[in-house]
Amino acid sequence: MWLTWRAAIQRALYGEGGFYLRERPSGHFRTSVCASPAFAEAVLTLLREVDTELGGPPALDLVDVGAGEGLLVGHVFGMAGRELRARLRVTAVDLSPRPDDLPGEIAWSARIPSGIRGLVVANEWLDNIPVDVAEQTAEGPRLVMVDTETGEERLGGEPAEADREWLKRWWPLSCVGTRAEIGRTRDAAWAAVLNRLDQGRAVAVDYAHPVDNRPRCGTLTGYRDGAVVSPIPDGTCDITAHVALDACAEAGRQAGAISTTLSTQRAALRELGITGARPALDLARTDPRAYLRALARASEEGELIDPAGLGGFGWLSQSR
Repeated sequence: MWLTWRAAIQRALYGEGGFYLRERPSGHFRTSVCASPAFAEAVLTLLREVDTELGGPPALDLVDVGAGEGLLVGHVFGMAGRELRARLRVTAVDLSPRPDDLPGEIAWSARIPSGIRGLVVANEWLDNIPVDVAEQTAEGPRLVMVDTETGEERLGGEPAEADREWLKRWWPLSCVGTRAEIGRTRDAAWAAVLNRLDQGRAVAVDYAHPVDNRPRCGTLTGYRDGAVVSPIPDGTCDITAHVALDACAEAGRQAGAISTTLSTQRAALRELGITGARPALDLARTDPRAYLRALARASEEGELIDPAGLGGFGWLSQSR
């Protein structure tokens, strides 16, 4: 079946029997949440900052969009102190079935709740929002069509006018053969998050690239069983593409964001106390077990902030 990439990804990931309706992310790729509980600790620190900014409201929301297995909210809820936990309203948003071991205090929903007052985290969610792919020809950009069974491609018709305008602004195709993933669907998804946030902060963490350094051939990638595979949209693998977070930031501003920060995970986590600093050697002599624990922790933190790995992820933070 020949479809546009957007339709093919939607069908493969979220259609009947789709990849994300039957698979758990941890079985196929490594995320910051899986790498170390230090990531959840950083999110808890961020949540406490938002709580202070809001004056310690009677009810404080924590919403995880694209929650996967619910690991992030489960860790944060477990780490929160009694006083904070008593005020927390935790919602994990995902299309997959609720995990059996998720604490009963955590709500599970297929939809982002409205009236959020607190913190929204979307960790590696936007990269799985389906996008169309365009390729520049001598006559202008054309949509790329894909065979859903083989991954074979061919060129189709022109993108819609709104998509052509998006390409001109956010991903100009300068020469024949260059390709782009049209991120207008991601912009709309992120704007929907901001529209549901009454007060607080929304943070998106994802593979990203800036407008002045877009990949010439796009970034469509498949993952299966921990390995990179061809992105064939037949429902047997995850299909992902890097995110134009700068375009999402503009969509968030138009949706009412009053402040915007674009940075890397390395910079963001270091501000939240994740430094990867090795323990002092003196500790190895006075308390060898504590030294080994601290060394393991430093290694985990180092992975989270490695600029060539997870630390290179983009962080978009916007407030209302």
